[in-house]
Amino acid sequence: MKTALITGANRGIGLEFSRQFADDGWHVLACSRNPKKSDALNKLAAKYPEQITLHALDVVDHEQIKRLAQNLASKSIDLLINNAGVYPGPKGCSFGDTDYEAWAYAFLVNTMAPLRMAEAFATQITRSSKKLIVTITSKMGSVADNSRGGSYIYRSSKSAVNMVIKSLAIDLRPTGIIAVLLHPGWVKTDMGGPNGLISVEQSVFGMRNVISQLTLADSGKFIAYDGQIIPW
Repeated sequence: MKTALITGANRGIGLEFSRQFADDGWHVLACSRNPKKSDALNKLAAKYPEQITLHALDVVDHEQIKRLAQNLASKSIDLLINNAGVYPGPKGCSFGDTDYEAWAYAFLVNTMAPLRMAEAFATQITRSSKKLIVTITSKMGSVADNSRGGSYIYRSSKSAVNMVIKSLAIDLRPTGIIAVLLHPGWVKTDMGGPNGLISVEQSVFGMRNVISQLTLADSGKFIAYDGQIIPW
């Protein structure tokens, strides 16, 4: 049975990844900050008791990441999905009205946590058959695509994680690990809002299709849910 470790699995994209992978027969290690209060995730785990196990994880807590890696030391993890993220704003994200504390927190979650997860679980990923690290980013982190300005906090944290994963792909290439960035599209979720262009089911289905076709030659790429390459 293939195994996926998913952060931020309690809602939205993370929850849908958990559902689709469990439905496809994967073992899903579903992480959320407070599993006991993650009602939708608990219902999903009850539906797939053989596939889904819940794990408490706040990705800004590096010691908690280390403990989870130690607890899962015997596992082979085919796919790590760095999905946990924050979207600050709109208050505090515009020129002259920047919330610097929120900015620092966004970097902890959106930028630093994916690298810390990769460092902590590299051994388990290396010994798997798939050897995949997927980090959910955003087209808003593309410098070339930025024609509207604003959103300083979110844009910069996603641009930064893009660079982190690009370097990670190079550094881990000798191990055979494939590390990519995926743009999920503008999705109708709590984070994306009701005006999103696609459903969470469409987004995750598309990203899973991309994931299923990845090779080592794709490592370091910035790819949309529909397979299109996103400009840096």
